[in-house]
Amino acid sequence: MARKKQVSGGAPEWLVTFADLMSLLVCFFVLIISFSIQDKQKMQIVAGSMKDAFGVKETSKRDGIIEIQGTPVRDYMKSVSQAPQELDSDFAEEAHEQKSKQGPEANTHDTVEADIERSRQFATAAASLRQALQEMPEITEISQNIIFEETEDGLNIMIVDQDGRAMFREGSKYPYETTRRLLTRLAPVLSEMPNRIEITGHTTTGSSAIDPTYTGWELSSDRANVTRQILTEYGVPQDQIFSVVGKSDSEPLFPNDPFLAANRRIAILLMTEEPPLPLGHNP
Repeated sequence: MARKKQVSGGAPEWLVTFADLMSLLVCFFVLIISFSIQDKQKMQIVAGSMKDAFGVKETSKRDGIIEIQGTPVRDYMKSVSQAPQELDSDFAEEAHEQKSKQGPEANTHDTVEADIERSRQFATAAASLRQALQEMPEITEISQNIIFEETEDGLNIMIVDQDGRAMFREGSKYPYETTRRLLTRLAPVLSEMPNRIEITGHTTTGSSAIDPTYTGWELSSDRANVTRQILTEYGVPQDQIFSVVGKSDSEPLFPNDPFLAANRRIAILLMTEEPPLPLGHNP
């Protein structure tokens, strides 16, 4: 039986391959032209989409510093650079004489260095205090009641009340046992600092009192004084205490809401100045 001759229809195979190759070349040239006249904003959008698709996480790196004592306590420092050092002694003496004639402006560099050193000391103190608190798991529930704030006056350590979690008994000058343990933990770290300490008590507006004659002024003063007694009992020297003040509700932490529980607090301020030297002490 004779085989039927197959009739091939359509384009030959080599033509299909050639068409595929031409299609690839056209796409390639289109991409080249697109990248040569690219829109920066659209490229950023495409790059962001690619990062999201492949899980690329953007990271930022800043120049860091190594602390002189202990481990680094800050993420980064801003506006800090190494001062150039003059190698020629004659030129250095001339520069020193010129600075002496400039008056107060000559001390600007020293003031900046002093501010940096003070900020470093306060950051180290805050880190030491946080470390001391982390070693006490029994007071973990009140860790959010402690606020560290660096101000122009010094490092302010505030022990604040929260809704449903007070540091002192209602209308009483005596703290809860958890608050007392917290103060006993802070005392050894504070005693190692050369700064004088100012303790201030604050109350909220409209605090109810059993005795009408015992106002927020007496209550805030007594709470600050009890805080002083606990700190000195556990290591803080008496001469390190600069003042013990009660301010009632005159300086709320949240002025827009004077009734807020967080306005009721004890502030322990590490002052920028050091305590005076004892009499007869020769540096």
